[in-house]
Amino acid sequence: MTIAVLSDTHSIDIPNTLIDRLKTADMIVHAGDICDLPTLKMLRKIAPTKAVQGNMDAASVKKELPTKEIIICGAIKIGVTHGHIGETREALKNAMAAFKDDKMDVVIFGHSHQAYNAKVGGTLYFNPGSPNDVVKARFFSYGLIHIEDGKIKAEIVKI
Repeated sequence: MTIAVLSDTHSIDIPNTLIDRLKTADMIVHAGDICDLPTLKMLRKIAPTKAVQGNMDAASVKKELPTKEIIICGAIKIGVTHGHIGETREALKNAMAAFKDDKMDVVIFGHSHQAYNAKVGGTLYFNPGSPNDVVKARFFSYGLIHIEDGKIKAEIVKI
């Protein structure tokens, strides 16, 4: 299974090279700040899509999406949150706190617009960065998570 991971698209056009890659994914996960319903609907037409709300999402998006999601892929448990809710301004720390009572194999988060791909305490924490941010991101990126035979391989893809 291949999961394409996005975050912080902020109603800005998604690059065509990424759209083409999304079409080959088994699932799309968007970790918040999708910002508008047309973008969410477009992603859902491409592949099955799971998404959570972010701090910048329109009220219509927040009404439709949870703040936190748990996805089960075989024996793999994936938590998804944006990373803006918590006691700190640090998205990683907020993502860790959001699932502190759950045993997750992977926690996907966004909010910082900075790609992150590292294991902490046996859990993979994964932030795909932003594919189109022109302000905070060091580079445009998205993520791919491959799950095969209970093994997880995650990669940040620069656009």
